[in-house]
Parts: sequence; C-alpha cells; structure tokens
Amino acid sequence: MLLFSYFKLRNTICIFIENIIGNIMESISAKPLQLNPIKLSQPMGAMLCFLGIKNCMPLMHGAQGCASFTKVFFTRHFNDPIAVQTTAVNDITAVIDGGDYAISESIKNITKKVQPDLVGLFTTGLTETKGDDIKGACLLVQDQQKMVYVNTPDFEGSIESGFAKSIEAIVDQLVASSSEVDMNKAVIIPNVNLKPIEIEKIKDTVALFGYEVLALPDLSDSLDGHLGLKQGALSSGGITVEDIEKLGNCSLAISVGSSVKKAGDKLKAKNENMQLLHFDSLGGLEQSDKFFKALCKIKNISTPHPSIVRWRKRLQDAMLDSHFAIGSASVVLALEPDQCISVANTIIEAGATIKAIVTTHKNDLLDEIECENLLIGDFEDVEKYLKESDVLISSFHGERYTIKHKKALMLRGFPDYEGVGNQLKNDVLYEGSAYLLFELANLINHYHQHGGENEH
Repeated sequence: MLLFSYFKLRNTICIFIENIIGNIMESISAKPLQLNPIKLSQPMGAMLCFLGIKNCMPLMHGAQGCASFTKVFFTRHFNDPIAVQTTAVNDITAVIDGGDYAISESIKNITKKVQPDLVGLFTTGLTETKGDDIKGACLLVQDQQKMVYVNTPDFEGSIESGFAKSIEAIVDQLVASSSEVDMNKAVIIPNVNLKPIEIEKIKDTVALFGYEVLALPDLSDSLDGHLGLKQGALSSGGITVEDIEKLGNCSLAISVGSSVKKAGDKLKAKNENMQLLHFDSLGGLEQSDKFFKALCKIKNISTPHPSIVRWRKRLQDAMLDSHFAIGSASVVLALEPDQCISVANTIIEAGATIKAIVTTHKNDLLDEIECENLLIGDFEDVEKYLKESDVLISSFHGERYTIKHKKALMLRGFPDYEGVGNQLKNDVLYEGSAYLLFELANLINHYHQHGGENEH
C-alpha cells in the first residue's frame, strides 16, 4: 500500500513538473538538441566590442583555437584585419593554473611587441568552467597595463549579450563619475547588430542637433573598411580610452537596442544630471519618428534639419513603391533579437507577412511583433517554416536551406562570407529603412520573375 502511494505521488509530481516545463518551453524548439544553431558565442561579442576602442588589444582567455576561429570569422565577414591575442590555455595550464600565470605571461608578451592603450580581457567556456579569477589576475598586472575584464562564458548568452556585457564592464571600470555635464556632448551606445555605417549615420544625425557625438564602442571608425596608413597589430580606430574615461560628463546618452539598455542605465548612474534616451530599435518610420521627436523635444525645436525631413519623405515613398512586392511576400527572420525587432518593424510597415521569427534567446519585445510563429530555435526550425514562405532574412548559414527549397535569401547578421561591403549596409533611420525596403522588394521581384530561382 505504501509502495503504491509512493509511486502515485511520484507520478503526480512528474506530471506537475512536465506541465510547468511545457509552459516554459512553449516558445522554445521541442527538439532535444540544436544541430545547426543560429546563435554565436558571448566571447565573439566581447571581442567585437573591444575592437571599437582605439589602440586596444582584445585578449581572449581560453584555448588558442577559440581565438583563431573568432579572428578568421570576423576577418572573412568584414574583409579587414582583426586584432586579437589569446592566453593559449592548454591541457596543462587548464589543470594547474588559476589564470594568473597565463594572463600575466600574455601581458608580458603583448607589451614587449606593442603598447596598447587598453587590453580587453574576456573569458571562454573553458576558463569559466575551471573558475579562473580574472579580476584578481588583472590586479596583479595593473601596474604594467591598463585592463578591462569581463566574464563571457560561451555556454550561455550569445554574441548580443557578450557585446552588451563588455560595454557594461567598460562603463563600470573606466568611466569616472561626474556631477557636471557638457551640454554639447552626447554618446551613442549601439547594440552588436548595428553595422559600422549605421553607427556613423546615427552619430552624424545626432550631430545635426548641435552635439559633439561619441560612440561606445565606435566600430564606425575601426571596422568601416577604410584603408589606413598602415596595418597595425592593435585596433585601427574607435573611441579613445581618454574619451571613455570622460563620458560621465555627457549631457545626453542614447542606447539603441534592448540588449544595451542596462549599459545605458549604468552610464546614467555615473552622473544623475545626464539625460538618457533608450530606443529598442531605429528601424522603420514609426521608430525613427520617435527618435527625432525626442531630440527635437530636448533641443526645443519644432522641425529637425531639412535633410532629415527630406529623407522622411523618401522613406514614405519607398514604403509605397515597395509595398506591391513586399505586401505579397511571406518572410522568415532568423537573427539575433535586436536585429529581428529592427528589421521586422521596417518590413511590416510596408505590408510584409512574417511567417516566423526564429531567434537565439528570449526577448519580451519580440512578443509585440506581428508574426505567425515565434520560436527560440535553430536552422532546422527555420527550414520547417521556410517551406511555406518566400524569403529568408538571415546570415550566410541559411543559404543552403534557401537553395534546397528554392527560396530567396536576404543576407543580414553574422556572418556574410559571400558579400563585400557588409560594414556599409545601412538599415536604420529614414535613409537606411528606405534602402532596406528597396533591397527586399527587388529581391522578391527577382524571385517571382525567375520562377523561384535562388537569389541574394
């Protein structure tokens, strides 16, 4: 009898737990394993962030292969040289070293060859699992080299969160607190999905309102594809360490993307007199309108610069011109959450039907997007929805699925190994949104005119 009661109770508990898990997992792929994931790792995001700081050396605390893969990944995507070093943890140091030796030796080797203004130290799954004390290791070498450290295990999060956590670490460890503000100084905090040209366009636009504008990090000055005087071993451009330290006196901070909202809050905490504006996206007419209305309100003006007004009219015309193609199309998005939100906002305004959004991790803002299916999953889940759609908007890794099913592919996100000029694709504000709609409409028209022949 007691045994029967035990099994009955156990079964009841199991059913209860299964129901709870079922409710939690209802927006997550039912597959037990991701075979072809969309997401990229946190260390990759951290490395990209540090590349937006002038004369910075990203230092990956982990195995040599991890750094090599990331270096090749971004080199192929941007077609630019990528600076990175590694602590080269091996099977011996992984067991007997707490990180102190590997990090201190790496700093010695780096400073022998170059003199970085900053070393950005970030972890990997290996060094996080063994529990290395990177804060303590940085304290041991602080007299030799200015450092910023951030924990970025690649068994959680994604490139989006790794980038955001690195900005937070930079703000916490470098930015000085202040009570004074420079009324003409502003800073942009971009998310990882904003391409170098988009950061530059946002900076230039804010500058039209009378601000001297910085960005943290500033990839528009380091990975924008320009030819410098020479190829150096350090990051080729970006915001200076000195400017970072003085960001506390900005009168205005603008964070773009939900992933960097916390970073904006941390910067605001450095100066209570700083004004903080946050925008989840700058894609499409409505979101761009919110952006410019906020800036006009701060500056107490009724109408922005004439060039801005001109581009708004162009976007309105682009929405009308592209509607006839986009309005008849069914689209699948497979991107990081912040980029999904931005692209979706733009194409929905032109009449697109979003068959599915398949993304890397949960973001409550995605629930507000008008789409038929929302899922945290991989490319196998993408393939399931793609069969009933016309266009996939995703990275290079989605190409084989569009070829297989004879669907159109619009390349966005990381990586794009086939195209050139990835750093100069602008999808934000009035101007970029118009370009995005034209590109998508032309792709759809070509797709229909050529009987579903794959094109991107």
